[in-house]
Amino acid sequence: MARPARAPLLRRLLLLAALAASCSYYLLVLQAQATAPPRYDGFAYGGGAAAAWKDAVLVEAFLDPLCPDSRDAWQPLKLAVERYAPRVSLIVHPFPLPYHTYSFHACRALYIANKLNLSSTYPLLELFFKNQEKFYNSATSSSSSPAVAVEMSKMAAQAVGNSVSEFLQGFSDRRTDSAARVSFKYGCTRGVFGAPFFFVNGFLQPGGGSPIDYSTWIGILDPLVSQQGERIEMFTSI
Repeated sequence: MARPARAPLLRRLLLLAALAASCSYYLLVLQAQATAPPRYDGFAYGGGAAAAWKDAVLVEAFLDPLCPDSRDAWQPLKLAVERYAPRVSLIVHPFPLPYHTYSFHACRALYIANKLNLSSTYPLLELFFKNQEKFYNSATSSSSSPAVAVEMSKMAAQAVGNSVSEFLQGFSDRRTDSAARVSFKYGCTRGVFGAPFFFVNGFLQPGGGSPIDYSTWIGILDPLVSQQGERIEMFTSI
């Protein structure tokens, strides 16, 4: 006779669990709002930051400077974006994968370069892609963190145009550490768990963690750019 009481008890437990989950969610939302960075994460390619938010198709790429798949993904993406610019804009978010020992250093280096010479950010990213082997885990297994920072600064000075010592000072700047942390955390909020990951107009593209070739990018972007042209024509004719 006592069995029917279990249903209300189970219902109350489920409601409590739902309430706890809801509270946890809102606490996380509030915390995220409290720790929002002063600017949107990432680096706009080609100086198209203004267009990226208005009339252009926006591609967001989460790349690790020391990841071979990110390296292989870069050239086709770059060519596709340049083909459609300014109707397509690109923002790259540095995303340091934890199993690449000095990837976080490389992401910090991008922020140092961006601070010292805005136009040097992408040339430095390409230098990292070209010289990845120097900073692989196997190549740096016997190197200390300061020694790796020095080697990265020597390489980065070629792209930035500043002295090695001036670039190296950026690794002592807490702001570059914070910026790289924000990039990683931001990727996590978007569900990114590898590199490369791509979003087009906010929508995740399939095959996360693998490069997208040039022809596939054309297949993704061409219809969107065409629709965009039709939309602009429609509004201008009204």
